[in-house]
Amino acid sequence: MRATSAYGALSALFYDADKPVAPPEEIAWYAARLPRDAGPILEPMCGSGRLLVPLVDAGFNVHGVDASAAMLARCETRLGARAPVPLFRQDVTALNLPFRYAAAFFAAGSLQLLADPLLARAALERVRAHLVAPARLVLDLFVPPAHEQRIAAPLVEVRSASLPDGTRIALRSETTMHPDARVAHTTSRYVHRRGNHLIAEESESLALTWYAPEDIAALVASAGFTDVDTVASPREGAAGDAQSFALTASVAGLSAAGNGVL
Repeated sequence: MRATSAYGALSALFYDADKPVAPPEEIAWYAARLPRDAGPILEPMCGSGRLLVPLVDAGFNVHGVDASAAMLARCETRLGARAPVPLFRQDVTALNLPFRYAAAFFAAGSLQLLADPLLARAALERVRAHLVAPARLVLDLFVPPAHEQRIAAPLVEVRSASLPDGTRIALRSETTMHPDARVAHTTSRYVHRRGNHLIAEESESLALTWYAPEDIAALVASAGFTDVDTVASPREGAAGDAQSFALTASVAGLSAAGNGVL
């Protein structure tokens, strides 16, 4: 079986095996910044629930959105027999949900997968339209370590992950950096095997952008948020690392959602 997609079935399986549930320090960071009793919280681009599931376990009412059916299926699997958690398959740039939220967060640089700043702004505007003031936005972002490299050949990375059923998925990715445009293009190939037996293959093409703190702060403000502040990243090992940072912002007054307008 061959497939070409962004975050398809093999990608979701590999992601789960390679990036398990967020560490306690990261979960605690979000728990200290997100409202627990003011209303539901939205995680756009939630993926397979790396952060959503432990926050649900910590007592937060979190709803998830993702464009990948495979990622949402993995998130449902992770949630298991817990009380139902609303999950929606939607493009965050055209978000239209039947709920209003007290907060929203983009974890682990997920917003940066919208490599066009116009799309990122559209996503932020749609999220803001679903927030009821006073509400909070939290973003976690990073700058790729090789963001300034100007090399003729792509950066190649080879990794593998073991699955609970004894099979393995090998990943080979090639990343081309475009420092002037602040964009990295990555093509990846996943190969799923049981021993020497080929089970499935999958190809993927993604783009990633990055921001200077002042640039993402301006973008968030242009989407209608206030009290924009840059803080240290919550992710393990990011403390003191200038390549990782987080941002918080607020919604003041009545949002579009508060007026019943979408």
